[in-house]
Amino acid sequence: MMKILLPVDGTDLSLHETRFALQLVREGLKASFVLVNVQEQATFYEIVTAQDPALIENAAYEAGEDLIAPSARLLTEAGVPFETAVASGEPVNSLLELIELHHCDMVLMGSRALGPWRRLIEGASTSRKLIDESPVPVLLVKPPQDR
Repeated sequence: MMKILLPVDGTDLSLHETRFALQLVREGLKASFVLVNVQEQATFYEIVTAQDPALIENAAYEAGEDLIAPSARLLTEAGVPFETAVASGEPVNSLLELIELHHCDMVLMGSRALGPWRRLIEGASTSRKLIDESPVPVLLVKPPQDR
Protein backbone atom coordinates (compact mmCIF):
# COMPACT_ATOMS: atom_id res chain seq x y z
CA MET A 1 0.00 0.00 0.00
CA MET A 2 1.31 3.40 -0.99
CA LYS A 3 1.55 6.10 1.72
CA ILE A 4 0.80 9.59 0.38
CA LEU A 5 1.48 12.91 2.09
CA LEU A 6 -1.48 15.23 1.50
CA PRO A 7 -0.89 18.82 2.70
CA VAL A 8 -4.22 20.57 3.42
CA ASP A 9 -5.29 23.96 4.77
CA GLY A 10 -9.05 23.74 5.15
CA THR A 11 -9.81 25.67 1.95
CA ASP A 12 -12.08 24.64 -0.93
CA LEU A 13 -8.87 24.00 -2.90
CA SER A 14 -7.75 21.50 -0.24
CA LEU A 15 -11.08 19.72 -0.49
CA HIS A 16 -10.64 19.58 -4.29
CA GLU A 17 -7.23 17.92 -3.76
CA THR A 18 -8.70 15.49 -1.21
CA ARG A 19 -11.49 14.55 -3.63
CA PHE A 20 -8.86 13.94 -6.34
CA ALA A 21 -6.98 11.65 -3.92
CA LEU A 22 -10.22 9.76 -3.25
CA GLN A 23 -10.83 9.43 -6.99
CA LEU A 24 -7.41 7.74 -7.32
CA VAL A 25 -8.41 5.28 -4.58
CA ARG A 26 -11.78 4.59 -6.26
CA GLU A 27 -9.88 3.92 -9.51
CA GLY A 28 -7.87 1.21 -7.75
CA LEU A 29 -4.85 2.89 -6.11
CA LYS A 30 -4.17 1.18 -2.80
CA ALA A 31 -3.15 4.06 -0.56
CA SER A 32 -3.26 5.51 2.91
CA PHE A 33 -2.74 9.20 3.55
CA VAL A 34 -0.95 11.51 5.93
CA LEU A 35 -3.05 14.67 6.14
CA VAL A 36 -0.74 17.47 7.15
CA ASN A 37 -1.07 21.15 7.92
CA VAL A 38 1.97 23.39 8.31
CA GLN A 39 1.50 26.34 10.67
CA GLU A 40 3.69 29.45 10.58
CA GLN A 41 6.24 29.49 13.36
CA ALA A 42 5.59 31.91 16.21
CA THR A 43 7.39 35.22 15.81
CA PHE A 44 10.20 36.18 18.18
CA TYR A 45 7.88 38.84 19.64
CA GLU A 46 5.12 36.28 20.30
CA ILE A 47 7.57 33.94 22.02
CA VAL A 48 9.13 36.69 24.17
CA THR A 49 5.80 38.22 25.24
CA ALA A 50 3.97 34.93 25.83
CA GLN A 51 3.30 34.17 29.47
CA ASP A 52 3.49 30.49 28.58
CA PRO A 53 5.19 29.53 25.27
CA ALA A 54 3.39 26.16 25.38
CA LEU A 55 0.12 28.04 24.86
CA ILE A 56 1.35 29.30 21.48
CA GLU A 57 2.35 25.77 20.48
CA ASN A 58 -1.03 24.37 21.60
CA ALA A 59 -2.93 27.10 19.72
CA ALA A 60 -0.98 26.36 16.52
CA TYR A 61 -1.61 22.62 16.90
CA GLU A 62 -5.35 23.16 17.46
CA ALA A 63 -5.55 25.53 14.47
CA GLY A 64 -3.82 22.91 12.32
CA GLU A 65 -6.20 20.17 13.50
CA ASP A 66 -9.20 22.41 12.67
CA LEU A 67 -7.84 23.00 9.13
CA ILE A 68 -7.27 19.26 8.61
CA ALA A 69 -10.81 18.33 9.79
CA PRO A 70 -12.75 18.90 6.51
CA SER A 71 -10.39 16.64 4.53
CA ALA A 72 -10.31 14.10 7.36
CA ARG A 73 -14.12 13.95 7.25
CA LEU A 74 -14.06 13.12 3.52
CA LEU A 75 -11.51 10.33 4.01
CA THR A 76 -13.41 8.93 7.01
CA GLU A 77 -16.70 8.89 5.05
CA ALA A 78 -14.94 7.03 2.22
CA GLY A 79 -13.38 4.52 4.63
CA VAL A 80 -9.84 5.42 3.50
CA PRO A 81 -7.09 5.01 6.12
CA PHE A 82 -5.20 8.13 7.17
CA GLU A 83 -3.22 9.73 9.94
CA THR A 84 -2.75 13.42 10.67
CA ALA A 85 0.20 15.66 11.46
CA VAL A 86 0.54 19.33 12.32
CA ALA A 87 3.94 20.92 11.81
CA SER A 88 5.22 24.44 12.18
CA GLY A 89 7.96 26.28 10.39
CA GLU A 90 9.05 26.86 6.83
CA PRO A 91 6.63 24.81 4.67
CA VAL A 92 9.08 23.04 2.34
CA ASN A 93 11.46 21.97 5.11
CA SER A 94 8.52 20.84 7.26
CA LEU A 95 7.08 18.77 4.40
CA LEU A 96 10.48 17.21 3.65
CA GLU A 97 10.81 16.19 7.32
CA LEU A 98 7.30 14.69 7.30
CA ILE A 99 8.03 12.69 4.12
CA GLU A 100 10.95 11.06 5.95
CA LEU A 101 9.22 10.72 9.33
CA HIS A 102 6.13 9.00 7.89
CA HIS A 103 8.01 7.05 5.16
CA CYS A 104 5.80 8.52 2.43
CA ASP A 105 6.02 7.21 -1.12
CA MET A 106 4.54 10.30 -2.77
CA VAL A 107 3.19 13.81 -2.16
CA LEU A 108 -0.12 14.95 -3.62
CA MET A 109 -0.66 18.69 -3.37
CA GLY A 110 -2.34 21.58 -5.07
CA SER A 111 -0.60 24.00 -7.33
CA ARG A 112 -1.46 27.55 -6.42
CA ALA A 113 -0.76 29.29 -9.70
CA LEU A 114 1.20 32.43 -8.89
CA GLY A 115 0.98 35.20 -11.43
CA PRO A 116 4.22 36.41 -13.05
CA TRP A 117 4.50 39.41 -10.71
CA ARG A 118 4.01 37.39 -7.53
CA ARG A 119 6.48 34.80 -8.76
CA LEU A 120 9.01 37.58 -9.41
CA ILE A 121 8.50 39.07 -5.93
CA GLU A 122 8.11 35.88 -3.87
CA GLY A 123 10.34 33.53 -5.80
CA ALA A 124 9.33 29.94 -6.48
CA SER A 125 6.13 28.56 -4.98
CA THR A 126 6.10 25.94 -2.23
CA SER A 127 5.07 23.28 -4.75
CA ARG A 128 7.91 24.23 -7.14
CA LYS A 129 10.49 24.10 -4.32
CA LEU A 130 9.12 20.78 -3.08
CA ILE A 131 9.30 19.27 -6.58
CA ASP A 132 12.97 20.29 -6.72
CA GLU A 133 13.88 18.96 -3.26
CA SER A 134 11.57 16.00 -2.58
CA PRO A 135 13.08 12.50 -2.45
CA VAL A 136 9.72 11.12 -3.67
CA PRO A 137 7.43 12.00 -6.60
CA VAL A 138 5.18 15.05 -6.20
CA LEU A 139 1.82 15.04 -7.97
CA LEU A 140 0.33 18.50 -8.47
CA VAL A 141 -3.43 18.89 -8.63
CA LYS A 142 -4.54 21.89 -10.66
CA PRO A 143 -7.29 24.07 -9.23
CA PRO A 144 -10.72 23.39 -10.72
CA GLN A 145 -11.40 25.35 -13.88
CA ASP A 146 -14.43 27.64 -13.87
CA ARG A 147 -16.84 26.14 -16.32
